[in-house]
Order: sequence, then structure tokens, then C-alpha cells
Amino acid sequence: MLRLKKHALVALTLLCWLLLSHQATARSFDDIIESQEIVVAVYRDFLPFSTNENGIASGIDIDVATTIANKLGVKLRLHWVSADENVEGDLRNNLWKGHFLNRTVADLMLRVPYDRKYSQLRDDIGELVHDRVHMFGPYHTESWQIIFNSKKIDDVTTMAMFQYHDIGVEIDSVPDFYLSTAFAGRLRERAKHFATTKAAVDAMVTSKVDAAMGLRSQITHYQQPLSDQFKLASNAFPMLGRQQWDIGMAVRDEYRQLGYAVGDVVSEMVGNGEMAAIFKRHHTYYQKSQYYDPQ
Repeated sequence: MLRLKKHALVALTLLCWLLLSHQATARSFDDIIESQEIVVAVYRDFLPFSTNENGIASGIDIDVATTIANKLGVKLRLHWVSADENVEGDLRNNLWKGHFLNRTVADLMLRVPYDRKYSQLRDDIGELVHDRVHMFGPYHTESWQIIFNSKKIDDVTTMAMFQYHDIGVEIDSVPDFYLSTAFAGRLRERAKHFATTKAAVDAMVTSKVDAAMGLRSQITHYQQPLSDQFKLASNAFPMLGRQQWDIGMAVRDEYRQLGYAVGDVVSEMVGNGEMAAIFKRHHTYYQKSQYYDPQ
């Protein structure tokens, strides 16, 4: 009897392992077409790109994913994800391995940095960090942006003025780090921390701070319903490092055929203006990646 119980326990463990392994397996292009469904990973609560309110998904990435599914002739199933500590964790948890609490992964992931140096990044022993994924299809160029209250600030011509004006930032973000460390820390005391970029913009509207800094896509989206009193700055960000970067997509490395098919759809969307129209529909500034410019 004891031996039978042990055998049953082993069989149950093996079955659970097989089920989890199956859940963690992304699929090839042929499998996706055969199943008539594509699973696309999008970030949770990340306006204007992806959000789910009362069971209704909306945002730029939702529209992009829907168009991709339609062009491939399959149904769309969204895989909602939360940001990990870094992009490596997001790719691991949602594209090729799965999180230990939920082994389900997606076929395609949106809003992934597209950069050759980043994709070829190596670890301390010389191994590729991203050898399990293929990054492709840059669909817009992102950057940083400041919005300011013109009744408090005439214009933002240099970051030095934030020695005298409070500016809101999302806590633990790149702008937070930048304002806390740049210029020998002279802006640190004026940087006010908020849970989100939206909260920082709201604080500016209610005169708790004079300006806010965040991703240009988010800042321009949040500016849209505001009065002309709140303007976009045109200053640069000295010592910030990369001022602009491309955002693209990713699939598992062994499923590049899927990447090529989706990449063709994205190229068509960029070329015919459909991508720009999606950004305009969500009241967000769109900048086409130089990847599509003639060489």
C-alpha cells in the first residue's frame, strides 16, 4: 500500500510538472495559425498603452495587438503582466520561462526596448543575456518630457531652473534618479516624489509642484485634457545619458518566423500611417523610429 501511494505521488508530481511545462511553452508561428489565436503580453495599468477598466481593455498597445491579430487572421488573447525589477525579468517571466507563481507565457510581448547593443548584451562570463529572445519591430521612439505650469514658470530653457521650482516625478524612476544625482545633487531638494507620473501631473495641476517629468508618451497623453496654462518644455537633459530610445517587440528566439510575420505587419502600419493614427487616437505624441528611414 505504501509503495502504491509513493507511485501515485510520483505520478501526480510528474503530471503537475508536465502541465506547468506545457503552460510555460510559447508557440511557433504555425501553431498560432493552426490554433487561430495569438497570446500577446501587455503591461497592466500603463496608460496610454494598456489598461483594463471594468473588463474593457484599451490603449495604444491594445490597438496594435488587435491589428496584428487581425492581419494574421487569428483571435487575440491578452496576457496582462506587471513590471519586474528590469526588462530581463519581464522577458523571462512572460516570454520564455514563466513566473514561478504562474507558468503561463505569451507568444509575443510588446513594449520591449529595441537596441542592437542591448540585445547583444553579455554577462560577466561573456554569455548573451538575451539569448532566449528575439527583439524586433520598433514601433515608436520614446524620450523624456517636462510639462510645466506657465503661471509659475515662464519657460523651461535649462534644468538649472529646478533649483528654484518644485518638480514632480514618479518615485524610483529614471527622472527621479536623474533629478536626485545630476548637477552635484543641486536639484535633489526640489524633486517631489509621487506613486505615478499621473499623480505628479495632478500635483502640478493643483499647484503642489510647478512642473512634472516623465515619459513623453505619458506626459503628452495627460496634457491633452488640460488648459493651455500647462505647456511642454523643449529643453534637453544634460548628463541623463540616452535621450531617445526605440520601443519594439519580442518573441522567443526559436520562433523568429513569428517575429518576421509580425515585423511585416508593423512595418506596414508604420508605412501607411496606421501607427501614427493609433497614437493620435490616444492623444499621445508619436515619433517614428529611424529604423524605417531610407539608408
